[in-house]
Order: sequence, then C-alpha cells, then structure tokens
Amino acid sequence: MDRRARRLPGALLWVAVAAVPATFLAIFFVWPACALVARGFHNGTSWTLDGLLAVGRSERTWRALWFTLQTASVATLLCLATGVVGAYVLYRLRFPGQQVLRGLITVPFVLPTVVVGIAFSGPEPVVGIVLAMVFFNYSVVVRTVGALWARLDPRQTQAAAALGADGWRTAWTVTLPALRPAIISSAALVFLFCASGFGIVMTLGRGAHHTIETEIWFQTTQVLNLSAAAALSIAQVIVVTLCLWLTSAWQRRSQAALRLLPETTSTSRLDWGRDWAPVLVTVAIIVGLLVVPMAGLLVRSLRDAGDWTLDGYRSLFAGALLEATWTSLRTAVAAAAIALTLGVLVALVVSRRPASAPGRRALATVEGAFMLPLGVSAVTVGFGYLITLNRPPLDLRSSIVLVPIAQAVVALPLVVRTLLPTLRAIDPRQLQAAAMLGASPARALATIELPALGRGIGLALGFALATSLGEFGATSFLARPDRPTLPVLIFRLFSRPGGENHQMALAASVWLAVLTATVMVVAERARPREVDSW
Repeated sequence: MDRRARRLPGALLWVAVAAVPATFLAIFFVWPACALVARGFHNGTSWTLDGLLAVGRSERTWRALWFTLQTASVATLLCLATGVVGAYVLYRLRFPGQQVLRGLITVPFVLPTVVVGIAFSGPEPVVGIVLAMVFFNYSVVVRTVGALWARLDPRQTQAAAALGADGWRTAWTVTLPALRPAIISSAALVFLFCASGFGIVMTLGRGAHHTIETEIWFQTTQVLNLSAAAALSIAQVIVVTLCLWLTSAWQRRSQAALRLLPETTSTSRLDWGRDWAPVLVTVAIIVGLLVVPMAGLLVRSLRDAGDWTLDGYRSLFAGALLEATWTSLRTAVAAAAIALTLGVLVALVVSRRPASAPGRRALATVEGAFMLPLGVSAVTVGFGYLITLNRPPLDLRSSIVLVPIAQAVVALPLVVRTLLPTLRAIDPRQLQAAAMLGASPARALATIELPALGRGIGLALGFALATSLGEFGATSFLARPDRPTLPVLIFRLFSRPGGENHQMALAASVWLAVLTATVMVVAERARPREVDSW
C-alpha cells in the first residue's frame, strides 16, 4: 500500500470532523445570510442587479467604504502598538494581581456600544470613534499575543543576549518573529471587529459618518431597501474575504515551529530596573483608555441632576435586572458551549499540515470560510433568521435556542482564531517522533495536540462567554420581549426618554461590566496550568 493510500482514512476522518461545524454554519449562517441577500436581488417578479448597480454608483457607499477602512486600519495599528507591550507586561512577567488585571482588561470588549459611545463623545467624532475602537479591542491583542508569549522558551532570547544583541535587537530578530502568527491573528480580528463597529459609529457618528455596517442597518430597518442592503452585504463579504486571505497567507509564510514551555517556567518576575518602560506604558494605557471611561460610567450612574444618588440601582433591582441577568448568563453559557465545541473541531482541522500544495490551499479556504461570520453584519444574520427559520422543518421563532445559536455563530471565529496560534506552534518533529515510536494519529492527537489545545481553552472560553454576554446586533432582532438580555435591556432603557430610565441604563451597564469582569477572572483562574514541558 502506497503512502497516499495509507493517508486516505485519516483524511476522510478529518473531513468528517469538519463536516460537523460546517453543517452548523451552513444552516445557521450561510442559509439566513444568503436568503436575505437573495431577497434583495428579487423585485417580486424577476431577478435584477439594479440594486447592486445603484449602490455601486452611490457616492454615499464609497464614502462609507473609505471611512470603514480608514478608521479600522488606524485603530488596528494603535491596538497592535499598545497591545504587544501590554502582552509582555501581563503575560511575560509575573506580579501580584496579574490574573485580575487580565480579566479586567477584557471588560470593555463586551460593554454595550451605546454606553461606550457616550463615554467617548467629544468635539471630534472621528477621534472618538477610533479611541472607542481601541478601547474595545485592546484586550484582543493583549490576550491573543500574550497567550503565546507566556510560553515561549526564554533561552532563545538569552542566547541572543549572550552573543551581544541588545534588548531591541533581540526583540526584533527573535521575539517578534516567534510571535508573528499570534500578532497577525489578533490584527485580523481587531480589523474585522473595527470594520463592523456598528454601535460605535451609530452613537458617535452623529449622522455625518457612516460605515458599511451602519448603511446595512439603515437600508434594512429604516427604508426597507433590501436591494441596497444586499449589495452592501456583498461588499462587506468581499472586504472580509480579502482581509482573511491576506492575513492567512502572511500567517502561513511566517509560521514556525516553536518550543513552548509551561507558563510558570517561561515567565519571569517583574524587574523594575529592566521593565519600567513597558510597565509605565501599560499602566498609562490601562488607566487613560480603560479605567477613566469606566470610572466615568460609574460616576454617571451615581449622579442625577448634580446630586449623588442610588435611585438608578434601586429601580433597576426592583425591576427586570435579575431576570435579564439570568437570561444573559444562561444564553451565554449555552452559546459558549456550542462555540467552544465547534471551535475546537475547526481549529484541529485547519491546523493540519498537508504535504501537498493543493491540500494547504484547501485548508486555507476552509479556514477563511469559518472566519466569514466575523465580517458579516449581525443585522444581516439576525434579520436573515426571521425570514428563514420561521417555518418547518426549522420553525424556531418562539424557541429559546435561537439567541444562543446566533451568539455562537458570532463567537465561533473568535474561538478558532484564539486556539490556532498555539496549535500551529507545535513542533512537527514531536508528531513525527511519536509516529516513529509507533503512536497512531489518534494517540499523537491525544498526547500532544489536545494537551496543547487545553492550555488555550480558558482563553477561548472567556472570549466566547464575553462575546455572548455583550452581543447586541443579532440578539436585538431575536430576543423575546419578555426575556431581554442585559445589552437589549440597556438599549431599551436608553431609548426611552426620562431621567430615571437613563440612570437605570447606566446602572445596568455598570452591572454588566462587573458581571463580565467576574466571568473573565474566573475563566482565567480556571485555565489549566501546565505542570511540565511537552
């Protein structure tokens, strides 16, 4: 039996594994999104491209596209510049309170965008939009890059220093190349999150600035122009696909096998004489960009008409807060379980290392397909559910599972992107050595890859829970009126005129921030700790 024939059963097994998440996405993402797009290209009697052509000729569309790319690019660069430094301080060093800080910096990631918009409102809306995007996505870079950095073998940098390289040269020639896959992965995530920053632009744009996301919402919900919304959705998918293709290609070229160590042995204690500069930068970012807006939110929730008061909290706890909290937690846990289960399967599949070029290209295509939910409007997905999952055999309009399914679709790409850098950093020689010693592929998977994957589960779980707790776009379409999640409740309160509703909305936002911080800290502390090298 030749080598190709021996590999066939294993290849078929991985195809079967990939079929599980692929079927989920086909039913709960591709079908609803395509149904909405298709409806936009049908005028009731025939198919037409008039909507696409009209949108393509619109100056408003091109302004929205340029503003989307411009703000997302600037915010991504700022997140990378500050987040890599933060990853070093919070993951490469050891100091008391480190795990608490890791959880707290993720709180902005799930805050309702309308609240953050108020916190960053100022005379220059574009600056506020960019800063709010950095506020939301700083933790994505810190946690994704830090998860890998915490386990890099320090002997490489020690060897470079012994050969006379200074700190900057060592960082540029040794550390950054090792971190490049995680940096690229986090950059792609941040760019896509910024490009789909619906609530930020809606709140701070003041009607003068538009992105593709806000245009889709406007055309879908305000003027019911499904042709224009469909055309804009296609433009958004093109931008997302191009971004994912470029980052995947760059990531493959920069991919390298690394020797990873347990976090407790690869990190070092904080040394003020050596680490004062990155520590001060990180403190300045956390205080100036994260703590101050959060503190402002807390102060606003406690003040009404210039007086200190707890009326917002009293009214909130006497009302729907506890029920909304239970709904949010229950929904987020279900969504995170779905996203984590499917995300592990996807990460294992796309981290394979085919020997042939066609196989590598096929896997790159599969990876890009699973990343598409990151860049498709949540409005498109939520509205698509309403027009597809409303009749047998999948009539889920009144089912409680629809909201966690939608949130799992949103969280799944984030789980995959979080797990992939660690899997791809496994030295292939470990797998080859296991095979030479007689280990079957299943045993190599169980003894080498799954333990490595387990060390990133806490991070992936935390992000999945955080994403689900704060998801608003699709949930706003699907949440039952009598069972709102916390973000939906906050939006409803902000939308109602009256000082009491405003105070209750601010109080609910503080409550959501505390809840999210608790979830992230628990997920961080529950993350498996390595006891030996692998």
